[in-house]
Amino acid sequence: MQKTQEIINRLNSYGKRKKPFLFLIDFEGNNPLIFETDDDNSILWQTPEKSNFEKREISNRLNDWNTKPISFENYKKGYEVIQNHIHNGDTYLLNFTQETKVESNLILEEIFHLSSSAYKIFLKDKFVCFSPEIFVQIKDAVISSFPMKGTIDASIENAKELILNDSKELAEHNTIVDLIRNDLSLVSENVTVKKFRYLERIKTSHRDLWQVSSKITGNLPNNYSEHIGDIIYTMLPAGSISGAPKKKTIEIIQDVEKYTRGFYTGVFCYFDGIDLDSCVLIRYIENQTGNLIYKSGGGITYKSDAKSEYDEMLKKVYVPIT
Repeated sequence: MQKTQEIINRLNSYGKRKKPFLFLIDFEGNNPLIFETDDDNSILWQTPEKSNFEKREISNRLNDWNTKPISFENYKKGYEVIQNHIHNGDTYLLNFTQETKVESNLILEEIFHLSSSAYKIFLKDKFVCFSPEIFVQIKDAVISSFPMKGTIDASIENAKELILNDSKELAEHNTIVDLIRNDLSLVSENVTVKKFRYLERIKTSHRDLWQVSSKITGNLPNNYSEHIGDIIYTMLPAGSISGAPKKKTIEIIQDVEKYTRGFYTGVFCYFDGIDLDSCVLIRYIENQTGNLIYKSGGGITYKSDAKSEYDEMLKKVYVPIT
């Protein structure tokens, strides 16, 4: 707790002085990292408006992509524990994730440079992330969040209509929107759902996906940057990759997943001295003693089907290289 407060105070201090910073934190909140300069080459990063690296031509191409996921039988064991918690009223939406071993001819840094994504992060020798999901953005004292819930293979006939009319997906999305509204209400006023369940197309090396998102905004005081550390930490971890109610759901996640998420489903933030941009660390590959481990998952509700959720988890094991 003392370490957490020290980090919050440090971020608040930077915000008060309008000092730019990068901030990276893992899902468990144990390893916060702060970078004070854009030219620290131990981390390469990109947001839609800024990056700290020069584009490199990579001669190598993605030729091999072999995955070794958890078996459906083992996945189902965790899934059934979650369903028991749901029926007991402990949680009503839980983001269940697992690890998949990946074999590829590319190394992490090559994947980083070849990938196309709104947000990209490469922490040297640790992980690469190509995230399509914003955590929060702050511009002109307006804080916005864009939770993603709902993914479907774009090649399926009438895919857009299927995902938007799926009652399970609608219930899950409604739950996340409510959770993010509550989170934003802790730090801002006049919280409003500006756009509900819009579609974005994501290109991958194997298939295109439709991803469903919403936009929620709130108003911050003009001096918000003086409290930027408090704002970030109040909303951690991101609701879309934990569940609801958040506190109890996180306890269940840590019991049922049987592995440590680490920086996967944590957040990356960039403060330029005036505005903040950030993303959720999903679509994520980690180096574990020389092995590539892809972490992915999806939201479980009482309407979920185990095989469908397992298949969705596997569909998210991709790289956005075309």
